[in-house]
Amino acid sequence: MFGLSELAIILIVVIAVIAAKKLPELTRSAGKSARILKAEARAMKDEERTPAEDRAAPRVIRGETVERGETDGTAGGRGDAGRG
Repeated sequence: MFGLSELAIILIVVIAVIAAKKLPELTRSAGKSARILKAEARAMKDEERTPAEDRAAPRVIRGETVERGETDGTAGGRGDAGRG
């Protein structure tokens, strides 16, 4: 009969045949994830190397908040025009 190693090889071949269509997408996704992880690790190392007083303060971007009822007429025609 079959041993454990033969069954493992057959299982790997069957999975490879069935998943052949998705394999390039999976490898691309794994590559992107690895690149992101590597960049984040490098950024953390760079942050640790710089002294605390040299680090820039977080940048604050000022904006305005808009309440739900407020529109300026550019919301795709759905403003206060249909209410009445």
